[in-house]
Amino acid sequence: MNQNGESSRGGQIGHGRDHSYRSSLLLFLAASIWGVAFVAQSVGMDYMGPFTFNGARSLIGGTVLLPLIAFREQKQKKAETRKETAEERKQRRKITLIGGVCCGLAICTASMFQQIGIQYTTVGKAGFITTLYIIIVPIMGLFFGKKVRRIVWAGAAIAAAGMYLLCVNETLSLNRGDVLVFICAVIFSIHILVIDYFSPKTDGVKLSCIQFFVAGIICTIGAFLFEEPTWSGLVSGAVPVLYAGVMSCGVAYTLQIIGQKHLDPTVASLILSLESVVSVLAGWVILGETLNLKEIFGCVLVFAAVILVQLPEKAGEAALMSGADS
Repeated sequence: MNQNGESSRGGQIGHGRDHSYRSSLLLFLAASIWGVAFVAQSVGMDYMGPFTFNGARSLIGGTVLLPLIAFREQKQKKAETRKETAEERKQRRKITLIGGVCCGLAICTASMFQQIGIQYTTVGKAGFITTLYIIIVPIMGLFFGKKVRRIVWAGAAIAAAGMYLLCVNETLSLNRGDVLVFICAVIFSIHILVIDYFSPKTDGVKLSCIQFFVAGIICTIGAFLFEEPTWSGLVSGAVPVLYAGVMSCGVAYTLQIIGQKHLDPTVASLILSLESVVSVLAGWVILGETLNLKEIFGCVLVFAAVILVQLPEKAGEAALMSGADS
């Protein structure tokens, strides 16, 4: 009886770890795509304004998901063993729509605060302040009754230190732009928690598709109100817009939603913070930007933090203790 019970429980734990590792890999892929997208966004700004760029890439991101949704719908219909009732279908669609709208509003608002704020501060300070969601997410989670392991707090602190070394090259002082980017970090934290709430209740791909159409429509309206979008600008900046739309929006944000289903939101935020590391490496490889010793050490700290929070609790605490003893 005990042997069977232990075997069953061990199988469940192993299955859970498999889900955790798979989810971590999906989030790392998302962070890598976003990191390279910083280069695309930097180039895209040469041809159009922030509202136009964000509107175009969001609408592209939503559009490329439509064929995938249709394919999945057909596949699910064939695999169904029980027909959904009309009430169940209505409830599921309602949750998906509400979740998609909430995610779309959050991601649209955060992106625009970041884009506007960066005009009044340095890129390095903006990068560091944005990734403060590493700390903000677990703090917000406490208000929703989410317990955070000590190892995760330690990982968040190490990652924040790494982000500082990686992104900040001058004395940290707050100005108007810094405040706007900090608001962006708070809203990105809300976005992570909203996904954590809705992703287990609905289809992640549909949720992602709706959020992009919501963000794309809002940004497009903003483009016509505050900018002068032109077809020539969109054509000239087609490559960065397509990368940001197809890969950054359509692929990466969908990977985030699917990946977060089996991970604590604080751990997810730590893995997603690797986008800053990848962006520095992408700038180094693609744009020829250089990394100094301080920035390289910052990259190492962030990677170490992400690896630390992936360890089982006892092993992670042992690693912390051995680090303290040495």
